[in-house]
Amino acid sequence: MKTDIDIERLDPPQPPPYNGWQTAIANYFKFNFYKTGFKTEILAGITTFMTMGYILVVNPIILSNAIFLETPGDLFSQLAVATAIASAIGTFCMGFFANYPFGLAPGMGTNAFFAFSVVIGLKIDWRLALSCVFIQGLVFIVLTFTDIRRHLIQAIPSSIKHATAGGIGLFISYIGLSGAVNEGGAGLIVANEATKTAFGSFAEPNTLMAAIGLLITAGLVVRRVRGALLLGIIATGLLAWISGVAPWPKGIFAFPELPQALMGQAIGGLAQLNSQNFIDWLAVLFVFLFVDIFDTIGTLTGVGMRAGYIGRDGQLPRANQALMADAFGTTVAPLLGTSSVTVYVESVAGVVEGGRTGFTAIVIGALFVVALFFIPLFAGIPAFATTPTLVIVGAMMLSEIREIDWDDMAVAIPAFLTVFMIPLTYSIAEGLSIGFISYAILKTFQGKAREVSWGTWIIAGIFVARFIFMTLRFGRS
Repeated sequence: MKTDIDIERLDPPQPPPYNGWQTAIANYFKFNFYKTGFKTEILAGITTFMTMGYILVVNPIILSNAIFLETPGDLFSQLAVATAIASAIGTFCMGFFANYPFGLAPGMGTNAFFAFSVVIGLKIDWRLALSCVFIQGLVFIVLTFTDIRRHLIQAIPSSIKHATAGGIGLFISYIGLSGAVNEGGAGLIVANEATKTAFGSFAEPNTLMAAIGLLITAGLVVRRVRGALLLGIIATGLLAWISGVAPWPKGIFAFPELPQALMGQAIGGLAQLNSQNFIDWLAVLFVFLFVDIFDTIGTLTGVGMRAGYIGRDGQLPRANQALMADAFGTTVAPLLGTSSVTVYVESVAGVVEGGRTGFTAIVIGALFVVALFFIPLFAGIPAFATTPTLVIVGAMMLSEIREIDWDDMAVAIPAFLTVFMIPLTYSIAEGLSIGFISYAILKTFQGKAREVSWGTWIIAGIFVARFIFMTLRFGRS
């Protein structure tokens, strides 16, 4: 006979027999409540780090196009160290204060905007650009204290929440399949002048290795092998090294070179602010604010959905703590010499492996600290080794779209646009923009404008204003 009584809540499982400090950690992160343990959390942390570890190489490469040191020093190493420290600080804050298994690091997209659009395009000095990121972080802290950012999460319609999770799934799969994080740019999906995109060539070793790795990892997943995603990364990397497709690491250990030439430049950059560059500086600040706010909100919503944190009320528990961790990380990052940090969509890889508490984030942060001394080793892991994990995690996240009412076209169309636009515009924020605006408009056309909350109307209006502003200021939306 069926019953509505939750037996597990009446008789919760007993925690494993930890001793001493293990018990303290288990109690702090609520292992028993989330039905997890040290082995699961550590494995999840390692998996997430392996999927987002490419940032230690990619971020320095991107920022080195715009940052020029006036003092002697290895720019790449200093940027790599700044990236690792900023990532560790932001991730530790997420784990200790929000108790979420999310990793933070300098955001892909915002770092490219920083380097190519702001510094190179607008010819704003990199120190002044860092000051813009620093002020943005302070604004984030104010917005979080005033509860505005949490209300933004609550204002997202349920269908758009599910669509965002599905869109992020397609997004990270597209990143992996297109070879976006590969050194050679080769992937299973490649650019094509006639058809925009096309299937890649197995004549490209990177593409072949990614395909083989995908088959290996998928086989481990369907066999329900514990730690399948992490094993897939290791197997793909080893295969690439042994076959000669990727060079073996040039080294293993190296003492980090502190970013002395970068630290504090964000504060000094404010001295360069004047009447001639103030408008451009303000415009850049607006863009950074917009993209980071909604990228973070979109990622927290999507990954939170997949992890089961967001219930029927549509709220993310401890949202302010999570947003404050992001805000603090964003404020610290430019002081170290890198662009703003954000919650990484790759965090869902650890969630899929069973990570449910902040201890997963602590493991991720600790690995970023360890990476300070092993940058040559981590740099030797081929980026395409993460392709299988990104694709499979994307497939898992896409399952969220089954919760959408596809029979109601006023709901289905905005949801579809959100799912579709996130990967194709390469931006979670852009997908949310289209989703919000179309949802409010189509609900009005349907004669159900009252079903649209005031928060949704306000955010949709902000998105419209942002499109107008970007078009007039930068010649594009």
